[in-house]
Order: sequence, then structure tokens, then C-alpha cells
Amino acid sequence: MVPFPRLHFFMVGFAPLTSRGAYSFRAVSVPELTQQIFDPKNMMAASDFRNGRYLTCSAIYRGAVSMKEVEDQIRNVQNKNAAYFVEWIPNNVQTALCSIPPRGLKMSSTFVGNSTSIQELFKRVGDQFSAMFRRKAFLHWYTGEGMDEMEFTEAESNMNDLVSEYQQYQEASVSEGEEEYDEEAP
Repeated sequence: MVPFPRLHFFMVGFAPLTSRGAYSFRAVSVPELTQQIFDPKNMMAASDFRNGRYLTCSAIYRGAVSMKEVEDQIRNVQNKNAAYFVEWIPNNVQTALCSIPPRGLKMSSTFVGNSTSIQELFKRVGDQFSAMFRRKAFLHWYTGEGMDEMEFTEAESNMNDLVSEYQQYQEASVSEGEEEYDEEAP
């Protein structure tokens, strides 16, 4: 799930996200669960995967679910949304099945994805940090405990580097790596 050591921030999703009372009136199917786990509204981070690409992801289904149906649905999602999955990591989607349903539900699905769209969240936090740091808001609490202002600028720089690294791998393609390899050959 972590193709590069620094790119280890996951986006997590869950389906069905309904109240227990509402769930009893509605039957949920594998196609519906699959559609829901890839829906940005079901993600636990405020980030839209359509603004990035999945490096790797995992879908874990619980309940009376057919593995063939799960594999078919995941394959359909990959085929329909090929632009949102990097092509240079083969077999980058993992599926798992647990036949025991979660308490109170007949079936559910959990999603864990490593997507370059997480950089949106880092940019947003970075912008908020920069605005507060410029005003030196709350800085005295940290410097009073022994931290140095330079540690904050270093952390900001690290986060900007992380965003750049996610951006680099989002834009990478298979052909770029092959060209570099061809140039090295004698």
C-alpha cells in the first residue's frame, strides 16, 4: 500500500454510511457498496479522489458477499475510472472478504486508499498554518516550552516537499520511466 516511504498517508472510506434505523428499510448490494466506498462523501478525509490518482487501494467487504462479485465490481470501477489509477503500479487494488458481517448490518465495505489527492488536504492545512504563523498566533505557547521558530518553518518546508512529491507521482507515467531506462542502455 506504500510504494514510497514518504507517501504513507491513507484515505479511508466506509459503506453503508446510514443510520441503523434507515438501514433496515433498504437492501444493500455489492455494486452499491462498491459505488459508495469510491464516493468522496463516504471518505473520512475532506479530499476528492477525482483531483488525484490512486497509487494503491484496498477494499474489504464483510458479510454474505461473493468474492467473484466483489472482484467483478472492483474491475468495473478500475475500467470505468482508469484515469484515476496510476498505470505504473500493476495490480494496485487489493480486495479482501470476511464472511462475518459487522454487528447490526448484513454487509459492509471498508476502503483504504493511497491517493495523490490527499495533497489537497495538506495544501489546505499548509495555507491555514502559514496564515497563523505569519501572525505568530499561539507561537508563544510553543517557544515558551522550548521550541524554536525554525522548527515550524522546517515543518512547513517538509509538508511542501511532501505535496511536491505527491504531485510528481500523480503526473508520472510508464513511458517516462522507460525513456530514462532507454537512455542508460549502451
